[in-house]
Amino acid sequence: MDFGCTPAQQQLWDDVLQFARDQLCEDVIARDREGIFPRDAWQKGAAKGILGLYIPSQYGGSGLDMVTTIHAMEALGYGCTDNGFTLAVNGQMWAVQEPILHFGTEAQKMRYLPPLLDGRMIGAHGMTERDSGSNAFALQTVARKVEGGYRLSGEKVYIGMGPIADLILAFATVNPARGRWGITAFLVDARAEGVTQGAPRGKMGLRTNPMGEITFEDVFVADDDRLGPEGAGASIFNAAMQYERSFIFASHVGSMARQLDETVRFVNSREVGGQPISRYQSVTNRLADMKVRLETARHFLYRAAWRLDQGDDATLDAAMAKLVIGENFLRNSEDAIRIHGGQGVLTDYEVERDLRDAMGGVIYSGTSDIQRNLIAGLLGS
Repeated sequence: MDFGCTPAQQQLWDDVLQFARDQLCEDVIARDREGIFPRDAWQKGAAKGILGLYIPSQYGGSGLDMVTTIHAMEALGYGCTDNGFTLAVNGQMWAVQEPILHFGTEAQKMRYLPPLLDGRMIGAHGMTERDSGSNAFALQTVARKVEGGYRLSGEKVYIGMGPIADLILAFATVNPARGRWGITAFLVDARAEGVTQGAPRGKMGLRTNPMGEITFEDVFVADDDRLGPEGAGASIFNAAMQYERSFIFASHVGSMARQLDETVRFVNSREVGGQPISRYQSVTNRLADMKVRLETARHFLYRAAWRLDQGDDATLDAAMAKLVIGENFLRNSEDAIRIHGGQGVLTDYEVERDLRDAMGGVIYSGTSDIQRNLIAGLLGS
């Protein structure tokens, strides 16, 4: 496994980094404070081709391999200081577009992928319910078969981009008695009669990524918008999780790299007692820990990408990547605040926001404890 940049990958990195710095960082403090999703930035990213990096060209993408795509997503996180926005980008790419690409019919791919890639449509992944918790397949949302399609009824909660999505990849059971074998995936138009999108919920961090409830009240979904066969929803979800767990926080690795570089610059310029604080071992020890955590997270991220490029099962690698990136970003963010001292807790210096945003990484897409349980289970324990 060689994760070093080729010249083409380095050129892509530089291009995405400069684009993110120039186009995606306007008024981040204000939009974080107000919880505003930057739709103009979304359109710019779509026009740049960010959403379609790995999607084949016939659907409007660039057809890049996974490792190259992850190089670009890391650069996006380094250049864009809005972690909520970069999470929204990765969320759509890995939790909505990827299942459509791998499990959709040709008609579904042609209908949904181009507008998702060019920004005409925003997608949300609708799995989580109030009582499902760590048992993702304990669904109460029901899909009742009717002539020409299904009628969906139920509620989804904690849905990233749910309040503003145009397309919802929704999971429901066609027969509760069949357990996971009754779960089925559907592509639901958010404007369909009976769909209610709740208002964005206030939350600790990642505020520019709106999260809320979606309610289905006898919503008709045509047979043509069922993703995969009946009962395949659990398999589709598990396959999608290899990508989501591996890569939904890919840009957070870029954020960690930017965070470390900014902290190094700070310790070299900040003087206490007539000398830069970089002379104090208590400070440099924290920097060393931050670097080790960054490189560990980067290794697990690219290892998962390499596995998927090889066509291997990446369930274990995905769980490890999700666990390591989430936990390490949180710990690095705490160290960055400690090093910055008083400036670290002030909003204007943009240091504290990473800590608030990083907290989501140990919860979203399966908590760290769930990832540990999954890893242990795959080890046979």
